[in-house]
Amino acid sequence: MAAVTHNTTLTGLARAMVNHGWLSEADAEGVGQRAAQSGESFVTELVKGKRFKADQVAEFAATSFGFPYLDLGAMDADSLPQGVLDPKLVQKRRVIALYQRGNKLYVATSDPTHLQALDEVKFQTGQAVEPIVVEDDKLGRLIQKVGEADDNTMAVLNAEDLNLDFADEESAAAAQQDTGGIEIDDAPVVRYLQKIMLDAINQGASDIHFEPYEKFYRIRYRRDGVLAEVAQPPMAIKDKVASRIKVLSRLDISEKRVPQDGRMKMVLSKNRAIDFRVSTLPTLYGEKIVMRILDPTSAQLGIEALGYEPWQKELLLNAVQRPYGMVLVTGPTGSGKTVSLYTCLNILNKPDVNISTAEDPAEIQLPGINQVNVNDKAGLTFSAALKSFLRQDPDVIMVGEIRDLETADIAIKAAQTGHMVMSTLHTNDAPGTLTRLLNMGVAPFNVASSVILITAQRLARRLCSCKQPIDLPQEALLAAGFSEDQLDGSWKPYKPVGCDICGGTGYKGRVGIYQVMPITDAMTRIILKGGNESDIADQARREGVRDLRQAGLLKVKAGMTSLEEVEAVTNI
Repeated sequence: MAAVTHNTTLTGLARAMVNHGWLSEADAEGVGQRAAQSGESFVTELVKGKRFKADQVAEFAATSFGFPYLDLGAMDADSLPQGVLDPKLVQKRRVIALYQRGNKLYVATSDPTHLQALDEVKFQTGQAVEPIVVEDDKLGRLIQKVGEADDNTMAVLNAEDLNLDFADEESAAAAQQDTGGIEIDDAPVVRYLQKIMLDAINQGASDIHFEPYEKFYRIRYRRDGVLAEVAQPPMAIKDKVASRIKVLSRLDISEKRVPQDGRMKMVLSKNRAIDFRVSTLPTLYGEKIVMRILDPTSAQLGIEALGYEPWQKELLLNAVQRPYGMVLVTGPTGSGKTVSLYTCLNILNKPDVNISTAEDPAEIQLPGINQVNVNDKAGLTFSAALKSFLRQDPDVIMVGEIRDLETADIAIKAAQTGHMVMSTLHTNDAPGTLTRLLNMGVAPFNVASSVILITAQRLARRLCSCKQPIDLPQEALLAAGFSEDQLDGSWKPYKPVGCDICGGTGYKGRVGIYQVMPITDAMTRIILKGGNESDIADQARREGVRDLRQAGLLKVKAGMTSLEEVEAVTNI
C-alpha cells in the first residue's frame, strides 16, 4: 500500500505542471507510475511519451522555480570537471557536474525539484549544490558520452594481439632495427593517435585518413560515406604518427617508397576489440595513411537490416540456397558488397556446410567459415586459393574479387561442377557485369551456364528523425524517374534538416539501394547470341527488374532518404 502511495503522490515538477494546467492529475500519476516501473526519471518518461518536447519541459521548470536554463549543446564535453561525481551517481540520478566556483558546485539536471538527487550530490562532494536546468534528451546524450569516454580512457593498443598475417620476419626485424631516428614511443603521439581512433569508433566512422601536404597535415573521418576534416595537427608529428601506425600494423617503417598494407587491433576491453585495415601510400610530402575500421558485428545484422525490398530478398535467398551456381555482387569500393556477401554466408553457415573464402584481406572474421588471406608475394593468389579449395571438399566458395581471366575461369568451372560460388566485381550495374565477364575473355556459354543472379548495390545516406516533408514540383519528380502513377498524392518526399543527433547534417546511417537481377532463360539466350549490355538491360526491364535509380526512388517514397541523395549515387 505504501508503494502505491509513493507512485501516485505528485511532488515538485509534476505537481507544478498539474497546477498550471499542463497535465491532468491522472496523466501525471500515469507518467509517475511508468517512471517508477521503468526506473527512469519523471521528465525522461514524460518526454518519451512525445506529448512534450524536452526544451518545453526545461523552459517550464526553469521559469516556474527560478533556476537558470542552459543549452547543453553549447557545452564542450571535454571542458567539464573530471572525477567530481561518482559515475554511478551520474547515471542513477541523471545529474552531471558543469563547473565549480569556490565552495559551490553547479550541476545540470532536467528536474531541479528532485531534491534527493541534489542531496546525494551535496553529501558526496561536501559542497553547496546549485542546480541548472537543461533539456533531458541532451543531458542523456552527454551522460552517455562522458560514460563512454570513461570506459575507453584505459583502452590500450595491445601489441600482443596484433594480427601478423601481413608482416614477414624481415619487415618486423627492419622495424625493430631502423626507426629512422624517430621516437615512436613518444607518449603524447601515442595518446593522440589513440584518441583519434577512439573518437572515430564512437562517431561511427568507417575510415580515418592521415594526409600530409606541403603546408599542413590533416586528419579526416569518413562518416556515412562523406569525408569531413576533424583535425589539423602540427606538421612536426606527421612522421611520428606514421611510424607509430606502421609499427602497430607490423609494417616496415624504414620503407617509405612503396605502398604497404597491414592490419592492427585495438583492444578496448576483455570482450571487445576493433580491427583496422591499414594502407600506406607515398605522396609528394610524406606517407598518406588510410585506416579502414572493420566492424565484425556488421555481418550479423541480418538481411532485413540491409535494405532489400521483400521481393529482392526472396530472389537473393532463393539463389544463394541453391546447390550450385554463381552469385555476383557488384558496385564501387565502399558500397557494402562484403557485408552483403557475409550476410548470405551467415545464413548458409551451418554444421553440415563447408564454406571457404579467399579475400584480400579477410575483413570480417566469422567462426565456422574457413577464411584465407590472399598473399600475392608468397604466390597465394585468388586463382591458387580457388584451386586448393576444390580439393577441400567445399559446398560454398566465396572469392573476394574476380580480377582476371584465370580467377574468373576457375570460379565459373567450380560453379559448373556442383559448388555454390559467390564473388564481387567492380561494375556500374547488374547488366554491365555480364559484359565485363565477356570482356575478360570468359566464353559466353560459360557465363550463361554458371551465373544465376547478379546484385548491384549502392549506399545512400539515411535521413535522420529530424527530417521534414518537402513540396517538390511534379516536373522535378518526373525528371528524377518517378512515373505519373506513383505521384498519386498519397506520399511526400522528405528533406534533411539537421539536429544534435545527426550533427547538423540531416542524415544518420546509410541504407542500401539494390538492383537484383536473376539470369533467366531469355537472358541466357541473349548472352549466347552475343547480345550486348543494352540488350540484357532491356530484357531485365521487361521482366520487371528495377534498376538502381528505380530502387532508390522506392526509398525516397518510403521516407528513408532524400531525392538529392538518390540522384547523387545513381544514374537515370
